[in-house]
Amino acid sequence: MNEQVKIAVAGAGYWGKNLVRNFDSLGVLGLICDNQKETLETFSEKYPHVPITDSFNSVLEDDSVTAVAIATPAETHYQVVKETLLADKHVFVEKPLALRETEGIQLQELAKDRKKVLMVGHLLQYHPVVVKLKQLVSTGELGKLQYIYSNRLNLGKIRREENILWSFAPHDISVILSLADEMPDEVLSSGANYLHPKVADVTLSSLSFPSGIRAHIFVSWLHPYKEQRLVVVGDRKMAVFNDVEPEDKLLLYPHRIEWKDHLPVPDKKEAERVVVDKKEPLREECLHFVNCIRENIRPITDGEEALRVLRVLQACQKSLEQGGKPVSIKKTAAIPYRADVQAHETAVIDAGCEVGAGTKIWHFSHVIKGSKIGRDCNIGQNVVIGPDVTIGNKVKIQNNVSVYAGVTLENGVFCGPSMVFTNVYNPRSYISRKDEIRTTLVKEGATLGANCTILCGHTIGRFAFVGAGTVVLDDVPDFALMVGNPAGIKGWMCRCGIRLHFDGKRATCDVCGSRYEKDGDSIQEVQSADDNRLSKPSKSNRDN
Repeated sequence: MNEQVKIAVAGAGYWGKNLVRNFDSLGVLGLICDNQKETLETFSEKYPHVPITDSFNSVLEDDSVTAVAIATPAETHYQVVKETLLADKHVFVEKPLALRETEGIQLQELAKDRKKVLMVGHLLQYHPVVVKLKQLVSTGELGKLQYIYSNRLNLGKIRREENILWSFAPHDISVILSLADEMPDEVLSSGANYLHPKVADVTLSSLSFPSGIRAHIFVSWLHPYKEQRLVVVGDRKMAVFNDVEPEDKLLLYPHRIEWKDHLPVPDKKEAERVVVDKKEPLREECLHFVNCIRENIRPITDGEEALRVLRVLQACQKSLEQGGKPVSIKKTAAIPYRADVQAHETAVIDAGCEVGAGTKIWHFSHVIKGSKIGRDCNIGQNVVIGPDVTIGNKVKIQNNVSVYAGVTLENGVFCGPSMVFTNVYNPRSYISRKDEIRTTLVKEGATLGANCTILCGHTIGRFAFVGAGTVVLDDVPDFALMVGNPAGIKGWMCRCGIRLHFDGKRATCDVCGSRYEKDGDSIQEVQSADDNRLSKPSKSNRDN
């Protein structure tokens, strides 16, 4: 692809100045944006060949800028990234991607829709030592991982817009998730506020993984000296990454635990020095972003990776607010819907589901893995869909409905409140009959009234109307009005939902003007007033 790259840096202060330096050294710096006049004046002197601006809108409107590197405060990330993607520019944003998972999901999906690179600045992932450490883990050099801990401590820049957990911990969470190659199922976090009653200065977070790996992350900006240490313990070797060490940043300890007289006894060995390339991590990170744009490849720290980190951060924050109580993390991945989908925060959408643009999913509803929902649907409260259910466009499902495996809803179907689908003919709690599911097809435009029941294994015809409380035990013809228990045909309905009145074998809708003809025990739509098109004739008509 080899796209021409010209990057604007938005936010050139405390950390942004390092992005300016690196992108300039790579020959791709095209614009510097900051709202501080003094900062811009400094950069104008240092980089006279690079234009400056205090207007972010001018960055978005500059057609020569192909990407924006964002180093603004964390609470601005969602809006700034969103505006940048909508301006059709690639994005590099410093951690975190956003402060809420729902916002991060929208940004990830927006980047996917716009076919733009979205990369998040989890810097440690590009550190040569971490790259080497991940290689050692993947090749089995350390054996089975047992325990990981990190200390990130300093007496450095103290923030008020975010606490120490959100300021320091994202880098370590990113690396730990990468090394463990799985998400934790439970976290707990405790901390203390010393300088401000609402901002934690010190936190200790513990992560428990399904495989048995444990990890903890200790972060503080109230520490007498800088310490950045990561320890990875395997059953063969232990690795220590000490980032403040000028030379031997990565050491391996082939310590073993021997059992003597039923007691564990440590067998200590000398440290093994691991030679690692001396490269600046930030330069490697910036170069990776440029290469991702030029070669159209997926970043190591893309939106999906950032969402995993964000989910762990949110769970740790929740535990912190609850005084250190354990918080579980659902095994389902982040909600994979499009940016223009509205899902209530209590809704759960499993990984592997597809949800179309304009769809709304309300309180306490669950879309189970493998399900597909079309565009402009409205899914009410307490609705369960799936697994592996397909729903068309403009479908409305009212409250308290379960659409089980085996049920398919075509475009424009209406499911009334508390109506019931089944998918097994003779269920028993003691006997599993998942391989005996009978499929149900509800065709285009059909209405299923409140509290009706659809016995599995049948087809509901196009624009049929099943009355409230009706029990359907057989197939339903197109346009049929079904009432009773068991259901019987009580008349015929127009596609617009108005009852038809036949004069002999023909009827014209009193409201929309659509025309129909009777054909034995069924009716045929002759002409729709909606689009003035003839419907396809039935097989019997073709034979005649």
